[in-house]
Amino acid sequence: MNKNTFIVSFTLFAIFFGAGNLIFPPKLGLESGSEFWSAITGFILSGVGLPLLGIIVSAFYEGGYKTATTKISPWFSVIFLMAVYLSIGPFFAIPRTAATSYEMAILPFIGKSSSLSMLIFTLFYFAISLWFALNPSKTVSRIGAILTPILLFAILALVVKAFFILIDNDPSEVIFTLRESNNSFLFTGIIDGYLTMDTLASIAYSVIVIAAIQSKGIKHGKELTKQTLLAGIVAAIALAAIYLAIGWIGNRVHISAETISLLQERNQDIGTYILNKITAQAFGNFGRSLLGVIVSLACLTTAIGLIVSVSEYFNEIYHKISYKTYVIIFTLIGFIIANQGLSAVISKSVPILLVLYPISMTIILLLSVNIFVKVPLVAQRLSIALTTLVSIGSVVGLEQANNLPLKDYSMEWIPFAVTGALLGCLIHVFYKSES
Repeated sequence: MNKNTFIVSFTLFAIFFGAGNLIFPPKLGLESGSEFWSAITGFILSGVGLPLLGIIVSAFYEGGYKTATTKISPWFSVIFLMAVYLSIGPFFAIPRTAATSYEMAILPFIGKSSSLSMLIFTLFYFAISLWFALNPSKTVSRIGAILTPILLFAILALVVKAFFILIDNDPSEVIFTLRESNNSFLFTGIIDGYLTMDTLASIAYSVIVIAAIQSKGIKHGKELTKQTLLAGIVAAIALAAIYLAIGWIGNRVHISAETISLLQERNQDIGTYILNKITAQAFGNFGRSLLGVIVSLACLTTAIGLIVSVSEYFNEIYHKISYKTYVIIFTLIGFIIANQGLSAVISKSVPILLVLYPISMTIILLLSVNIFVKVPLVAQRLSIALTTLVSIGSVVGLEQANNLPLKDYSMEWIPFAVTGALLGCLIHVFYKSES
């Protein structure tokens, strides 16, 4: 490995290491109890493995997923990418950054959330976001480049201190009070990994990521894919280690049933509570304040970057509305949704992710196979079409979908994706032999 590999590794790591993602592993760790290793493995597979596979696959296709999905169907490409950008933008990811910042930086010091305090905080938060997004410059990316190492250092310090505090604790015993499910915790972890939204981000921003890699002097062909692959492995190991560590913290923190009930009554996120609790134990109120400020600033730079990217994308596909108008619209949407609270933002994102993730995974896997063995367009179209129909049917609650194989694991789309691909290949061979 050379210097470029590590530079690219940090680029990939910084893109996927979002401050908003820190809240999911501790909550999963708490909920999984003695099933922690199974649950965190699932989380890492979907929260780390899939996004990095998505970036690596895009290195094989000039123009990234936009070009690849346009070949499958221009209309599908536009609708799918619009849904992806809206999900990782104003409807879920942007408001999540604000709500996470509020619960990490403000809530621990006021005790109880209120509509007024949330409104005041998000008003300032989105006013700053709007100002920067209306006047995009390199300032935000530079601040982000500084904040990522600082945040990483803070998390590592917390993990080390927490290890000595929690090492003698047994796994949590609240597994059945928090999650009423008979599912394998491997699949529970996979579904929770969806919440990071990083697989969707890898599809939406693959061109930007590859361009960033190329700016390091790695231009084309096999060298680009090789360096992306090596860097992806390094970044994946780093991300997996962090998620594993903070998940373990959640697994060993002891929280009473009364506290959990109170958090649920207040609609307060358990993951942020765990991080605040262990930070206060490790470093006191000053440490908790410092972590809250770092997380908030990191979330703010993420929010600004997302507003800019989503506004640029929509301005590109529909010029009649100006970039600045898009910025204002998407900032307002994020502001309104953020004020519903972090738990509400997360819970409302799940149904949409249960539709978008199967489609995204099908696309990534089809394009992965296509690198080595040519997959006919008809096979790609049928596989994606069946996956889309089954995913939508399951989320809206169609009775027929409830009896599908793997439904209990939210993986009912897999047999249809495979069947569609195989059927498409047979159709392609048949028509080719006929002609």
